[in-house]
Amino acid sequence: MKKGIHPENYRLVAFKDMSNNDVFLTKSTVNANETIDVDGVEYPLVKMEISRTSHPFYTGKSKLIDTAGRIDKFKNKYAKFKK
Repeated sequence: MKKGIHPENYRLVAFKDMSNNDVFLTKSTVNANETIDVDGVEYPLVKMEISRTSHPFYTGKSKLIDTAGRIDKFKNKYAKFKK
C-alpha cells in the first residue's frame, strides 16, 4: 500500500436508516452536521434513505411500486416500436 494516501481521521459514526429508524455504528471519515445519543454516548449522525436492514435484496422482501402508472406510461411510450 502507498503511504500517506489514506485518511487519518477515522472515528465512530452513527448511520440511521430513515425508513425504519435502525441505527448502527461504524468507523468513517464522513462529515456530519448532526449528532445522536446512542447508549449514553454522542456520535456524529448520517441519515440514509436505505440500508441493509431495509433493502429488498437483504431482507428478501420485494415491493412492486407502480406510482402514477409508470409501467403503463412506459408501455404506451414504446408501443409505436412494436411490430
